[in-house]
Amino acid sequence: MRSVILLVAGLLARSISAVPSQPVVQRQDGGGRMVFAHFMMGIVQSRGSSDDYDEEFGIAKAAGIDAFALNMGPDVSNTQLGHAYDSAAKVGIKVFISFDFNSGLFSTGDPAAVGDRIKAFKGHSAQLIVDNKPFVSSFIGTGLNVASVESAAGTEITFFPNWYPQDDQTGADGLFNWMGWYNDGSNNPGTVAPSVGDQAYLSAVGSKDRYMAPVAPWFSAHYGGWVPYTKNWIFQGNDLWFERWKEILTTGPRFIEIVAWNDYGESSYVGPLRARHDDDGHSGWVNDMPHGGWLEMAKPFIAAFKSGATSPTITEEKLVYWYRPMPKGIEGCTDPLGKPNGWDLMTDEVFVVALLTQAGTVTVTSGPNTKSFEAPAGASLYKVPMGVGTQKFTLTRGSTEVMSDTSLRDILNTCPCGLYNFNAYVGTVPASPADVLVDNGNIKSGGGTCEPKSSLPIRAPGSSRL
Repeated sequence: MRSVILLVAGLLARSISAVPSQPVVQRQDGGGRMVFAHFMMGIVQSRGSSDDYDEEFGIAKAAGIDAFALNMGPDVSNTQLGHAYDSAAKVGIKVFISFDFNSGLFSTGDPAAVGDRIKAFKGHSAQLIVDNKPFVSSFIGTGLNVASVESAAGTEITFFPNWYPQDDQTGADGLFNWMGWYNDGSNNPGTVAPSVGDQAYLSAVGSKDRYMAPVAPWFSAHYGGWVPYTKNWIFQGNDLWFERWKEILTTGPRFIEIVAWNDYGESSYVGPLRARHDDDGHSGWVNDMPHGGWLEMAKPFIAAFKSGATSPTITEEKLVYWYRPMPKGIEGCTDPLGKPNGWDLMTDEVFVVALLTQAGTVTVTSGPNTKSFEAPAGASLYKVPMGVGTQKFTLTRGSTEVMSDTSLRDILNTCPCGLYNFNAYVGTVPASPADVLVDNGNIKSGGGTCEPKSSLPIRAPGSSRL
């Protein structure tokens, strides 16, 4: 599990006015845009074969994701990487290595170790090739000697590292910006929009072809004394997932990366809870909190991005909704960590995205609060004040009810399992299939007062709550 503490420290604090523009690098692959998803390899080391990756990789491919960025440190073996590469080949999706240089993982002083990993997989059929070279990325790692990496790998690479835009870019073909959340410019909760980071990176690289932009669903971590670090903060999420996709269609970089597919510890995931993974206590705030609806919402935006469109075309009608399980003002819970830093920047609202082929009326009931909205064809966002109690979502046209459902998770005026849980619950209408956290024998409470066992009712997809 990596932290992002140092990522953008100084991104906005340092002046970008003195950063020289880099020459435009022409595309060699026909100019196609691509969508990646950041995949945490460090939490899946108990997987025994490529079969353990197949379902997730298939879900991603069906959503329009082109490749997984396999985030890894030296603790991830070539055997485990091989399982991921082999599954990708079976499923028909691509993968590439994203070297993690945080917290003493890979060292910029050992480029040969980096090159050796690239060498082991550069010829694999599932390796992503961009501009006729293996594609490689990183989490931080400024100062890496890329020429030495390529020498050890025995090949040139197309390298999009997560380096600061102000730093020496020698060896980089482009830059990857990690900071997809609202922040204060120094990787703390704040109100600086991700689009500010977009502009800083674009100014540095000088071309949209040389920029890989982040799209982040959420961020809330709540780690305490049961691990060797404390990480208790939340970046402002609210309606970010919807608004960020609209920004991406306008910005139009060559590559985007969803941050992340399975970073459960930071509540930053769009992949399934049921996927086999190890637990370091994150189950305390992840259990019964599926995010798959966010991937459903993203599908038409992914298709629009890859086609160069500036708005999505809807072919399948759906309502996607999300909310936190409790109001932010709750006090007096047994949680020894207290509320996460940044809690006050969150809004007590229920968010609903309507994906419609034709106009309709969206009605949302959140506890005692009910509001209706006239939604046009296309993708549109609505907000309702959070109310304690059941959460119901309905689409009508005239006097005809098109679809309706009541969420499996109520909003409570208490802390679930004693925790200040600022993760998001995501659902869809019609209802998505059940997504239940799998107990591989290592689920931990994460400081909570109850065992994180699934408690939501199981129902068939598309059926209503009883």
